[in-house]
Amino acid sequence: MTAVRPADARPTLRFLTCGSVDDGKSTLIGRLLYEQNSIFDDQLSALERDSRKHGTVGEDIDFALLVDGLEAEREQGITIDVAYRYFSTARRSFIVADTPGHEQYTRNMATGASNADLAILLVDARKGLLTQTRRHAFIVSLLGIRHVVLAVNKIDLVGYDQSIFTAIVTAFETFAKDLGFKTITPIPLSARFGDNVSEPSRNMPWYQGVPLLTALEDADMSDDKAGKSMRFPVQWVNRPNLDFRGYAGTIASGSIAKGDTIVVANSGKSTLVERVIGPGGDVERAEAGEAVTLTLRDEVDIARGDILSHAQDRPIVADQFAATLIWMSDEKLLPGRSYLMKLATRTVPVTVTSLKHRIDVNTLEQHIAAKTLSLNEIGLCNLAASTAIAFDPYRENADTGAFILIDRMTNATAAAGLVDFALRRATNIHTHDQTVTRSARAILKHQHPAILWFTGLSGSGKSTVANIVESRLHAVGVHTTLLDGDNVRHGLNKDLGFTDADRVENIRRVGEVAKLMTDAGLVVLCSFISPFEAERRMVRGLVGDGEFLEIFVDTPIEDCIARDPKGLYKRALAGEIQNFTGVSHPYERPNSPDLRLATRGHTPEQLADQVVALLEARGIFGDAWWSLREGEGI
Repeated sequence: MTAVRPADARPTLRFLTCGSVDDGKSTLIGRLLYEQNSIFDDQLSALERDSRKHGTVGEDIDFALLVDGLEAEREQGITIDVAYRYFSTARRSFIVADTPGHEQYTRNMATGASNADLAILLVDARKGLLTQTRRHAFIVSLLGIRHVVLAVNKIDLVGYDQSIFTAIVTAFETFAKDLGFKTITPIPLSARFGDNVSEPSRNMPWYQGVPLLTALEDADMSDDKAGKSMRFPVQWVNRPNLDFRGYAGTIASGSIAKGDTIVVANSGKSTLVERVIGPGGDVERAEAGEAVTLTLRDEVDIARGDILSHAQDRPIVADQFAATLIWMSDEKLLPGRSYLMKLATRTVPVTVTSLKHRIDVNTLEQHIAAKTLSLNEIGLCNLAASTAIAFDPYRENADTGAFILIDRMTNATAAAGLVDFALRRATNIHTHDQTVTRSARAILKHQHPAILWFTGLSGSGKSTVANIVESRLHAVGVHTTLLDGDNVRHGLNKDLGFTDADRVENIRRVGEVAKLMTDAGLVVLCSFISPFEAERRMVRGLVGDGEFLEIFVDTPIEDCIARDPKGLYKRALAGEIQNFTGVSHPYERPNSPDLRLATRGHTPEQLADQVVALLEARGIFGDAWWSLREGEGI
């Protein structure tokens, strides 16, 4: 072992290992821990036993098993989850994240990279750069990591050949020239045998650089968060009694002191900091990374999710912005669909308004046309939030420029996002105040505006029932209009096909039109397959409570096929029509519709009776509506 050097007070280094599957990431970490005496005796004994059971290196200790703790990982010989390990030398402490190399778990790799300062990118000397190697390098760059160690592993399996090492380094440097890395440190090593891991290897006299451990100890990770603009995302409003109101959170960047003038980014309201309270009590100043509670001189409207900043250096506030998305869901990105975005401590609904292009991780080509993103794909998108939010471009501040998208149906993480810039669109457009209100229009028509949303499979009878309902409403003086799935595709939506993305856009447009018609005081009947629950929920959110009634025309698919009024099922079953709902495309049944129409054993007229009865009970028209009107003071 090398002589122990005096500690030089370097900050803890957070790094990750990444690269393609079977490049030796887990083995490398296990070797580092072993050589730094960071494995307890009982762990070492268990590792020796596990090596005989699960190992892949003969009689030798399989160091990969030290971090591949899941049974599935050991059985398959791959890393699935992110494993964190801690060790230290006389010079520095380390937190290391062992991330998966398999393409299926790229999202886990991105999670591990999100908090790292340096990346060790492993390459199998026998295979060279692979697609996943390039993908990981690109993600590392996107997430702001600027220091990379290119570890060319398994050099022993190519006879310690310098020319192979040189060729891999040249290829990587060519690929990475536009990725913005500050340093790229290439090291040839063998994780299995320890060549150039902690000590210089005698097998490679041609290599004049330092071993991996020395490179990690020497890495200069000057933390400049304290020198950046002050950002304080409010985590919690601390109100233990009537005499105290504090705003708790962790300072994302910069520093804050007693007496500073600060502003609430969204509202622009300014005030002075009266107290800065740390874990041990009042302090004069606090810096990035410290958890504090602030008390302010004035009563200012501040809630969880607000970002506080210095008055002279504020974040951007906008409701539309461009961002790079790393897609992490098995369900494809569908522009037009509503997701939840969590940025810092705030969560708001957002819509991906457009996918500008996809990025090829092999060539870094930035302008590949695409309508959607699949698992592990990366693209540049425009997003619109439901309300203006405060943020910084990710390149300037990772804490207030990074976000995740959450699927509103499953609550699963759909994507990791990096804000690029605000979209300054339609700044000359404002909401026009109308003298005649929607309530006034409804009163004139003696009805309550509403959307009746008929959903069900093709051939279920949606349009037939909707037609009968509209006829009955018209006969008693209700002002209605009917939007039908086929009819709108002859005009408004004639440019749309039947891909998932087009289906989402189809319903988005129809929903906006239906909302405008409710503003006119109408009862709008909409007959659409609308196969996705997310889009039906989106339309419901466009209007007020009680103004959207989801009517599920529940017809078994075998009945729909038997009816087949347009001959579509016959063609779909023969493979002549692609993406046909119920055959080659899924239909998400409503979980809790306002009305379920079970069609078996009932005529369309009987089903229409159920709908009209529901409308009367909900006060959409008739005596019940007048009672509702008087109760609301309309």
